[in-house]
Amino acid sequence: MFARNDRLLGTALGVSLALHAVAMAVHFKFPEAIRAKADAPLEVVLVNAKTQERPAKAEVLAQANLDRGGNVDENRRAKTPLPATRPRTADRDLADAQRRVQQLEAQQQRLLAQATQTERRAAEEPPKTEPAPEAPPEPSGRDLADLALAAMSLQAQIDRQIDDYQKRPRKKFIGANAQEYRFAQYEEDWRVKVERIGTLNYPAEARGKHYGHLRLTVTIRPDGSVESIELDRSSGLKVLDSAAFKIVQMASPFAAFPAEIRRDTDLLVITRTWFFGQGDKIWTQAQN
Repeated sequence: MFARNDRLLGTALGVSLALHAVAMAVHFKFPEAIRAKADAPLEVVLVNAKTQERPAKAEVLAQANLDRGGNVDENRRAKTPLPATRPRTADRDLADAQRRVQQLEAQQQRLLAQATQTERRAAEEPPKTEPAPEAPPEPSGRDLADLALAAMSLQAQIDRQIDDYQKRPRKKFIGANAQEYRFAQYEEDWRVKVERIGTLNYPAEARGKHYGHLRLTVTIRPDGSVESIELDRSSGLKVLDSAAFKIVQMASPFAAFPAEIRRDTDLLVITRTWFFGQGDKIWTQAQN
């Protein structure tokens, strides 16, 4: 009777151990597709300004709407709050300050290591009568204060640069063909005016003698006044180059920007080739 009970008990224990071993060998895990989706990061860009209008085609996620911004015209996105400028004195000051901090930290590490070695030797060897070498002086509070002031000054300059970066004027460049009617119509009205005034005021010293062509870029403000005039390519004759500048000044101010241009444009840049031809006539042509 007892032997039979022992066999039943042994069999039950064996079955129980086998079931536990099988259960412990089973592992559960998420499918790789679900795990990859769960581990995918969500990229959010922090911006320093915001606008009422939402961008028509957002390029990134941010904490606020920002339609246009930056200080360059290429399609780029900043990877740092510092704008893309040439190295300045402040940058060199920051580099010097960082090097000074690294030197002070390295000096502190050497002092700590030297103190540790001195304590270890004092514990292992009997004290000596000769004086210990004098340790280098530790950095003073004045050095740390100078570093703090330099960092604060640099941060203030960076804040000003970021503010200017967000306030850059929105320019529209008109070259070969204005794709939108609102810009094409404004450029056509501008062309008619400068050619009419230019022909009426053809330079007297060049009449019947000097002909040529040049390329000029004119930047116009929203009120129609001239922001700047730049000579991109000279005609080789000073009298013709000067006449082109004078004609633009005589024709200004031009028409103020209509509402459909003013809403997203602060400066309008028009580049055209000017021809001083026979018959003492002036005409312009858009650049390709």
